[in-house]
Amino acid sequence: MPYLSPQTLTRDEVHALLTASRRHPRDHLIFSLALGTGLRLSELVGLDVGDVYFPTGEPRIRVRVRPEIAKRGRTGDVFLPDALPPKLRTFWTYKLERGERVESTAPLFCALSRRRLSPRRIQVLFRSWQVHAGFDRLYPFHAIRHTAVSNVYRASRDLFLAQRFARHASPLTTVIYTHPSDEELRERLRSMAC
Repeated sequence: MPYLSPQTLTRDEVHALLTASRRHPRDHLIFSLALGTGLRLSELVGLDVGDVYFPTGEPRIRVRVRPEIAKRGRTGDVFLPDALPPKLRTFWTYKLERGERVESTAPLFCALSRRRLSPRRIQVLFRSWQVHAGFDRLYPFHAIRHTAVSNVYRASRDLFLAQRFARHASPLTTVIYTHPSDEELRERLRSMAC
């Protein structure tokens, strides 16, 4: 059985998703954080306020993924791209305005009930935002992680950098991100003579 490349969002789809959700601070930050850090769904859901913010409300630049939320308990550091701190500051204000808890052990992402947002709810939100953004096809939430890791590899062409970004135990796991995406294939084939 051939090994297929992971499903990834195109640049236009990423732009459409972020544009469509930009007036909804929680959902926009979930997608931005996933795209900028490659965090898994369970890791995003498990984040506490103190994982991402200092007690003053200032965003951290380096986030430590705690063992209880990390896959197989493997901790690791996640560095936030420059585009994320302004979004995190906006989200802090949003949480305060909504009366959500902001102490370090409070959940970062809350449902209307003020309880931690569930993985299933994020999957449903992602699907509805894809429809709202006009996607031609719908992706599972994990495609955001694939997109993030693939983007790091494409920008750097460094397998070991992509491996560290993805927090994979082995570079063999990261190799799938070196395959050309549908978007790359389409771009290369457009200029072919037929």
